[in-house]
Amino acid sequence: MAVMNRSLASSRRKSRAAHFNAPSSERRVILSAHLSKELQEKYNVRSIPIRRDDEILVLRGSQKGREGKVTSVYRLKWAIHVERIAREKSNGQSVPIPLAPSNVVITKLKLDKDREQILERSGKGREAVKSKSS
Repeated sequence: MAVMNRSLASSRRKSRAAHFNAPSSERRVILSAHLSKELQEKYNVRSIPIRRDDEILVLRGSQKGREGKVTSVYRLKWAIHVERIAREKSNGQSVPIPLAPSNVVITKLKLDKDREQILERSGKGREAVKSKSS
């Protein structure tokens, strides 16, 4: 029998409110992106929260096919900014084009000790599920 989580609302209205009023720490997780096929094979992890110096490939939208390094993760606006993906304003100033992390794939990770531990932890979990099912 499935156990209900009392702290999660099943109402569409409340779920949307929780999403859009989420604190920065939760937005980090919501702003996750898929890993490329090679990275998925290597770490046994499908997606990971995107961060500043990751390299990405845009899969959807007007910038499809463009690659670059993430310059900022704008949690307040649910967007990421990538170097060399910008537009010119009428006064000649360059402004980064915000991209949704769901429309990009991470091709190269910026690894540090903490991030390696995160990958290891979630990879172990998926490994356990795989071995249990087969």
